[in-house]
Amino acid sequence: MKKLFLSTLLMLVALTISAQNCKEVHILSINDPHAAIEQFPRLGFVADSLRALYPDLLILSAGDNRSGDPVNDMFEIPAYPMVALMNQVGFHATAVGNHEFDSNQYGLAHLITLSAFSTLCANMEPDPKFNMHVKPYQIFDAGGVSVGVLGVTALGSMGTPESHPTRMTDIRFMDPLETIKKYEFLREKCDVVLLLSHLGYETDVKFSAVLPWVDIIVGGHSHTQLDGGEIHNGILITQNSKNLPFATHSTLVIKDQKIVEKKAERIALKGQTAVNKTLAELVRYFSENPAFKRALAVAETPMNKEELGCMVCDAYLAETGADLSYQNAGGVRVEAHETGDMTVGDVMKMDPFQNDAVEVFCTGKELADMLISCYNNDKQRFPYVGGFTCEVTYDPADGKVKKLVLLDKAGKKLNLKKTYRVVSNSYTVAVSPTNRKDEGKSIGITTPDLIKNYLEHQGKINYQGRRCLKENK
Repeated sequence: MKKLFLSTLLMLVALTISAQNCKEVHILSINDPHAAIEQFPRLGFVADSLRALYPDLLILSAGDNRSGDPVNDMFEIPAYPMVALMNQVGFHATAVGNHEFDSNQYGLAHLITLSAFSTLCANMEPDPKFNMHVKPYQIFDAGGVSVGVLGVTALGSMGTPESHPTRMTDIRFMDPLETIKKYEFLREKCDVVLLLSHLGYETDVKFSAVLPWVDIIVGGHSHTQLDGGEIHNGILITQNSKNLPFATHSTLVIKDQKIVEKKAERIALKGQTAVNKTLAELVRYFSENPAFKRALAVAETPMNKEELGCMVCDAYLAETGADLSYQNAGGVRVEAHETGDMTVGDVMKMDPFQNDAVEVFCTGKELADMLISCYNNDKQRFPYVGGFTCEVTYDPADGKVKKLVLLDKAGKKLNLKKTYRVVSNSYTVAVSPTNRKDEGKSIGITTPDLIKNYLEHQGKINYQGRRCLKENK
């Protein structure tokens, strides 16, 4: 009996010691909220609930916090509502997404000074004149566990993040992978190494094969909806789609200074009724702008994204008198619009960037080259066009444009030698570099204003079945 008692006692002591050597790190993460401020009261409730269970909860964003809701993007200090809401939730850090640059250099620097959380990006070096307080990494203490968080952002085909090039001048960007490798020393300094990545799911998976010293990648940029998380090459990777339908709760279990378990669960935000009342009141305050609710026209039928793109291009033509127009597909930021009123807010969600309308005098051949260049620099999405249509054939091997035919309204081939006045937005023109003679110039009005004017002049719109592209893949 005495031996049994001693055996039981020793077992209890061993379990106690084991428990003392076992710690957990809990992380609540989001990515690509794109100013979905209406979701923050729900996110705040989730954060409060998890923090009640895990006081050392880390809260992180993988970037693209802004650009998507005029309530946020058109505020007196553009994008400040998102910063205020993230401050209230208690975020610890955010990566720099490509749309953070939509504020331009000084605007981003100002937002960072207003943030109670850190802004992390290792592969950018801003000119000191911007006073932009971006750090490559930060080490957080999560209940006695040191967590090194390293930020990184994706570079597009032009070697910069996918935002207007003029908003990134005097900022040097470096190759993401080569930059990340320089911070392997974090493995020795920290119990946990977390990559806060605005690179996209496929890149995160690819990088996991060559970054064995990283424990977890909290990802964004590609809007890939994962069921919590996935393990690739021993690394836990998490990501959700855009506009905050979900957040992710990740748990790392550490025993004897080694991670013995990694798991992640997604938490639904949309449809949840429980909210943080303070955040709900903040959202109500920021949303009280009747100007965004003003109806401009009535959509007589539902509109898909291509129909919206055609409408945008028609607006460019009707309001400027141009011969032809085009719009990068990535610049139409909503997927659809239902039948009914199209409001100022709808337009600002569809085109949130405040780009200038730009005119370019170019030949039909130069226009064709611009369209292909835009396609290559806009994630291989062919632009929408107005005043003409396009037949595009792609190479199945690499997706590049194999053949492009431009057709006028009568269905005849466009005169490639004739010079046309073409209107687009300043970003689209900037990502369509060619050797054309005319680089283009602003006509003194933003494209959202052109679209708003067009809708008011139309009163009613019907784009059902309208197409401007015929794509052969």
